[in-house]
Amino acid sequence: MERTLILIKPDAIQRGLVGAVISRLESRGLKIVAMKMLQMDDNLASRHYEAHVGKGFFKGLVEFITSSPLIAMVLQGQNAVEITRNTMGVTNPLNATPGTIRGDLAIDIGRNLIHGSDSQDTAQREISLFFSPQEIVDYPRDVDPWITERPKAE
Repeated sequence: MERTLILIKPDAIQRGLVGAVISRLESRGLKIVAMKMLQMDDNLASRHYEAHVGKGFFKGLVEFITSSPLIAMVLQGQNAVEITRNTMGVTNPLNATPGTIRGDLAIDIGRNLIHGSDSQDTAQREISLFFSPQEIVDYPRDVDPWITERPKAE
């Protein structure tokens, strides 16, 4: 099963949207296998957003993500990265499709509520920044066969 990192950003925390965001992701059939609230510091923010170091918006991005607590989660499921990205909507909420988290709940690119890994490789790197292997708990769910079809043995 694929895993992805989700960050419910400080604006979602401050606006009381944590439940709505998590509900939308769980409703897609994704399973939470790790979750914690934390206050991100400059060091972790710089490592997480290392691809943006040197860009004009980097300083503001770090200031924002460290301004208030956030929730980090690892979600697991078939095609977890793609499903999460589609559920979140595009980065700029003005262009996000209605029905997505950003399309329904956000209006500003700098306050777009949620981060999700953009690939499986990125997900592995990002998960390791926020969680140790011991903090990730895989467990069976009786509902899983109702979420994804399993190939039949021949």
